[in-house]
Amino acid sequence: MRSKSHDDAMAELYSSEPALALEVLNNILESNDQADLLTVLRQLTKAFGGLRPVAEEVQTDPTELFKMLSPDGDLTLSDFTAILKAMDLRLVVQPIPTAE
Repeated sequence: MRSKSHDDAMAELYSSEPALALEVLNNILESNDQADLLTVLRQLTKAFGGLRPVAEEVQTDPTELFKMLSPDGDLTLSDFTAILKAMDLRLVVQPIPTAE
């Protein structure tokens, strides 16, 4: 029996537990780790049907989306927001809570 890749297993988990996907994505945005961000976006792309459907929503070809999300990808803010939108998500700015 062939085991799943880590990305496939995470995509399946994110698909079945969307709240977890959002929590992980938000934690990565707070840590400002681009490599982790690209990894999770690749996994979420799989959870949302794969490269082709997400690329169509982003209005790019799957090869370009693959390059954007590769470990050496050059993801721009407009690319990032388009990918989020394809997943019915958006980037939101909120004030940082202060300790009182």
